[in-house]
Amino acid sequence: MKKIYSPGMEKQMTSKSEYRNSWIAEKLDRINLTVPKGRKDDIKAHAEARSESVNGFINRAITETMERDNGAPAAFEGQREG
Repeated sequence: MKKIYSPGMEKQMTSKSEYRNSWIAEKLDRINLTVPKGRKDDIKAHAEARSESVNGFINRAITETMERDNGAPAAFEGQREG
C-alpha cells in the first residue's frame, strides 16, 4: 500500500528519504526526459549561467513556451519580448 504524506508523518516514517519520497509522490509529477548525448551538459551549463537548476530551467522553458504558444503574457518577471 502506498503511503501518503500528511503533516507530522515524518515522525512515523523510518527514514528521511521515505518521508521525502512520500511527499514527492503526493505533490509532484515526474517526466522522464531524454536528450541526445552531450546535450545534457549544454542544458546544465545554460541553467548554471543563469543561476538556475536544470529542473528550474526546463520548467521555465516549458512554461514560457506554452504561454507564448497560447498567446498569454509571460509569468516571469524581467522577461523581454524580442
